Amino acid sequence: MTEPGWRRRLVLSLSGVALLVFVYSLLYQWAIFRFEGVNITIFQSVQTVIEIFTTAGFGGDTQYWNTAPMNLLVIGMNLTGVLLVFLALPVFAIPLFQQAFENEPQQSTTITDHVIICSYNSRENVLRSELEAADVPYVIIDTDADTILELNSRGVEAICGDPEQKQTLKAANISAAQALVTDVSDTENIPVILTAKELQEDLRIVSVAENEQDAEYHRYAGADRVIRPRQALGDALAGRATLPITQKLLQTVELSDEFNISELHVEDDSELAGQTLAELNLQERMGVTVIGVWSNGKFISAPGPDVRIDENTFLLVAGSYEALTEVTTQTVSRKLSENDQVIVAGYGVVGQSTVRTLEENGVSPTVIDINGNENERVDVVGDITNRETFLQAGIEDTRFVIVAVDDDSTAMYATVAIKESAPDTEMIARANSIENTAKLYRAGARYVLSLSTVTGRMLSSVLLEDEEVLTLETQFEIVRTTAPELAGQTLRGAAIRDRTGATVVAIERDGELLTNPEPDLRMKDGDRFIITGSNSVINNFTETFR
Repeated sequence: MTEPGWRRRLVLSLSGVALLVFVYSLLYQWAIFRFEGVNITIFQSVQTVIEIFTTAGFGGDTQYWNTAPMNLLVIGMNLTGVLLVFLALPVFAIPLFQQAFENEPQQSTTITDHVIICSYNSRENVLRSELEAADVPYVIIDTDADTILELNSRGVEAICGDPEQKQTLKAANISAAQALVTDVSDTENIPVILTAKELQEDLRIVSVAENEQDAEYHRYAGADRVIRPRQALGDALAGRATLPITQKLLQTVELSDEFNISELHVEDDSELAGQTLAELNLQERMGVTVIGVWSNGKFISAPGPDVRIDENTFLLVAGSYEALTEVTTQTVSRKLSENDQVIVAGYGVVGQSTVRTLEENGVSPTVIDINGNENERVDVVGDITNRETFLQAGIEDTRFVIVAVDDDSTAMYATVAIKESAPDTEMIARANSIENTAKLYRAGARYVLSLSTVTGRMLSSVLLEDEEVLTLETQFEIVRTTAPELAGQTLRGAAIRDRTGATVVAIERDGELLTNPEPDLRMKDGDRFIITGSNSVINNFTETFR
């Protein structure tokens, strides 16, 4: 309860008690005269009533309580006093003690060389884990006191305040910060940027924007870098639907002319589905090395020969571009047709980016949105949790549905509903929180990418100078990074995979790229490592060897 509310409640309650004492005093003065024939002043009556209420003693009046009406009145006052005590404890005393001992949210910080994050939401969790792994201090600013208290209770450096205000940024020790990230909203980011630049002109500022126009405003306000994760997420989701139609590589990281890393999706009824890696023998047949497998939300680093490649599995492979392109043709289902239809559910920022990328690849999707009357590009206006909406959109003849709505619960419901009514339709889903990706896989999605993952990778790629994220929109994370602790050790002796789960796919040394390094290779100062794995695996590597 707010302080004004407590004051009003306290004043009303004390007034009520005073009125009750006054009424009982008049009643007691009248009763003792009427039934006992004793005349006392009003002040003597008040004293006696208070003594009865507080059980402090009854003075000299006890000899006058000889009649039944007088005894009943005193008993009533005794019970009233006890009742007031029992009410006062839970209503006033205990809450006041709790309020006195309740932790206040942190208001300032003394850390230095840190990153200021404005404000707190699930998108920042991936960034926080990346900063912690790289041993970069940070402080979160948020206006919600309960959020800050919860973060403080978990040992997270966070302060309560408005990041648009100078005193809040000063409390965040902005003069000693190395960077500031603002991810409040497109409109609120601008005053944050202006205030930060006024206090610290040379501070590096990174802002998160939804569309190109807002990104331009952020740059004009003084942001050094502006990222647009929703656009990147939409592009990535569209890429998964156009892959089988255009037969392109999903995402290729070119490290040299003869060494590329790519993510491949194994479609239903493809030539690779159902075989083990030993049976495929891709290294001998095509010169391609499988360095990771992602299936139903689970990552397997450096999979063994007995790992079976099922449909809807993602492979992380390395080799020449020509070899990877040849493998790609075998991951695509033989049943695919260029006439396959695509539905995009949700036409917000992510959905619009998805549609634009699809159309650039020659695919004209059917668009569903609940607010379709506001945009002519929406083909079907309706709720995607309603089966009739998808039937109207032609779900029975659709190969892919891209669920791009800005609500994870709605996305899960729609995924389950589509899987039940159109089991042959493949679903590609967007999640806001990384924690919900596994739930969407269980719901039936064949590919899920979270906004938190994309945002965190894009921000950390800008903020961490010793680490370069090479893939921002894939299930795997591929990073170029340093690892001073490995100098002088061999790959076998360091046991990198056993200790962290990460796979070293290449080492850059003196301008030369050492691909598929041998276990006995001894690492040197200045080596830069190309490693791959899930987000947590990459963080384990950073924490262990840097």
